[in-house]
Amino acid sequence: MHRNLKKLQAALDIQFGKPELLRQAFTHSSYVNEHRIGNHKDNERLEFLGDAVLELTVSEYLYDTYPDRSEGELTKLRASIVCEPSLVNFAEELEFGSYVLLGKGEELTGGRMRPALLADVFESFIGALYLDQGLEVVKVFLRKHLFPNLPHQGKLLTVDFKTQLQEYTQQHTMGNLEYKIVDERGPAHEREFVAQVWVNDTLLGQGSGRSKKEAEQHAAARALEALNVDIR
Repeated sequence: MHRNLKKLQAALDIQFGKPELLRQAFTHSSYVNEHRIGNHKDNERLEFLGDAVLELTVSEYLYDTYPDRSEGELTKLRASIVCEPSLVNFAEELEFGSYVLLGKGEELTGGRMRPALLADVFESFIGALYLDQGLEVVKVFLRKHLFPNLPHQGKLLTVDFKTQLQEYTQQHTMGNLEYKIVDERGPAHEREFVAQVWVNDTLLGQGSGRSKKEAEQHAAARALEALNVDIR
């Protein structure tokens, strides 16, 4: 395990029994592609598992915390917590980007701070923690690092960042919004779209997603953050 991951464990007050799981959680596929010698594994499978563990633990937390909320409200709130912009915020708070093992090409193109990468790393870390120490330790971690950063119990989040941005720009008479899909990358079964949102001739935000609509939502969330609008 490289020195940085030992530093991360100390910062989080978590000691992995299987440190290779932690290393895998922070290993991007670009690093594996450039280091084919050795037993390197990327974090994509852990990301898949972590996504499911997050869904379960966040669902349980919301079920216990909001006894009077309907199923629809709980579903909406959970979606706003586990969406990419929120996971990026959590990853940035914990400085996860600085620990990722990247290939040189990904590093040179700013991959370390790419929102989709940060969200994936947060999910893969949760998956690794679950495999290493079980569900209860994951819950302890989330109670310490994620749940305190959620809004007050009386406030229900919305995941419709595009509507929030539209309302903000109208209130401040900024002009008409325009969304543009500026890039498509990855194989057909793992297509990633990149969207930008503009007002007049000013770029407000950029985001990526597995569909055009998701990319536009993430672009709107980034724009709201740039405008210092609280989206959490």
